[in-house]
Amino acid sequence: MHFYNKNNKLLVLKEVPFKLERDIQKLFEENLKQIANLQIIKSEFTIKSNRIDTLAFDEESKSFVIIEYKRNQNFSVVDQGVSYLNLMLDYKADFIVEYNESQRQNLMRTDVDWSQSKIMFVSPGFNDFQKQASNFKDLAIELWEIKQFENGIVFINPIKKSKSAPSIRQVQTSQDSEIDKIAKEIKTYSEEDHFINKSDYVKELYESFKESILNLSSDIEIKPQKWYIAFKKGKNIIDIEIQAKGLKMWLNLKKGQLNDPKLITRDVSVLKGHNGNGDYELFVNSTENLEYVMSLVKQAL
Repeated sequence: MHFYNKNNKLLVLKEVPFKLERDIQKLFEENLKQIANLQIIKSEFTIKSNRIDTLAFDEESKSFVIIEYKRNQNFSVVDQGVSYLNLMLDYKADFIVEYNESQRQNLMRTDVDWSQSKIMFVSPGFNDFQKQASNFKDLAIELWEIKQFENGIVFINPIKKSKSAPSIRQVQTSQDSEIDKIAKEIKTYSEEDHFINKSDYVKELYESFKESILNLSSDIEIKPQKWYIAFKKGKNIIDIEIQAKGLKMWLNLKKGQLNDPKLITRDVSVLKGHNGNGDYELFVNSTENLEYVMSLVKQAL
């Protein structure tokens, strides 16, 4: 249940159902950057007789995102999700053309990380079957719940996959060929992927910094990316790349926003090609400055 506080008395918030799917779409699209940190490319994008509700682009992962809106629960997230992801992989050039025409830029096919493509379903609710059907660690399908209440209050909740989620490769269905293609071309990353061929010392070092970062706020999320592990609170706070002898970190602050009296960070604002977000980079190979590093991370919250 959801409540609001009126003179220290909790009153139940009354849900205001969306009348149309278009109402959900309009609200989501107009606030897409704030909600999911995505750039809208095209609303109602049609390709090969298929209509995609929203085509978006993720600047962080350099990948396209398909967003579909549903007002009820009468649909298969896996069937439609796999079908649309395969459509994207089959017609990459069409997505590039749409991006370039709408953004008036010159995005090349090689500029896109197609392995990070994904689809998001946005709905006021999902049933248990839909949640279970999409609960695979390497299936690039996300479920986002959205509800609106009286007084203009909106609740948005991305449904997390369980830590024990199996691989989609373990499932045999009538869509094996489509799922196989998705599994081969699209990669979802985990923390464990970043630990491959790394020493126990570096793993333990990461765990120490990870625990300290998470202790800064209860709503910090971990989002493993291709090149680094991102810690987010709405936006990226700090990105960590696990290297052979230590951790390289990027603080997501613009040049001039960080107070670093010990000068342990370096300015990478003009350095092209660095993986993480932000203009400040540092490297650690011990926990000696852990407390001080946390004082820097707090500035990015």
